[in-house]
Amino acid sequence: MDADATGRIVAFLRGIGLDVREEPLDADTFLPGVRIVRGAIVYDRERLAWPGDLLHEAAHVALTPSSYRHALDDALDGEVAHPHGGEVESIAWSVAAALHLGLPLALLFHAGGYHGHSLSLARSYELGVYPGAAGLAALALCTLPSQARPGAPAYPHMLRWLRD
Repeated sequence: MDADATGRIVAFLRGIGLDVREEPLDADTFLPGVRIVRGAIVYDRERLAWPGDLLHEAAHVALTPSSYRHALDDALDGEVAHPHGGEVESIAWSVAAALHLGLPLALLFHAGGYHGHSLSLARSYELGVYPGAAGLAALALCTLPSQARPGAPAYPHMLRWLRD
């Protein structure tokens, strides 16, 4: 595990207003060493296999309407779906966060994730194809490159990180 990346990610997530706690976790977690508990991202430094997983799980919390965040738990199975808060938007959010932090996309799209599609996902974003960015723009979290005024920052730049 990359301790420097983990520290930077945790500081960023806390800085945008998410509850992040370090606590011992048992081995039974959806992603190794990270869990969502009542809207908080809880991680176990000893069990965290991939620091980028913190960003992905945080994206699910950040993209949930603020009035529902407190109800989020574990692997998000059975959670109430909210428009533009799904898996593809969570991936786009976590890519924007990784780039904002100056972290390589390989930290997010590691070999153990995304059901074997990590490399193709990373390649898409590297080529400027941004699955999920339209959903983030619909939430007014970013501006799409095709809609940005000349010289104005567009995705992967984020205007704000949390859904209202």
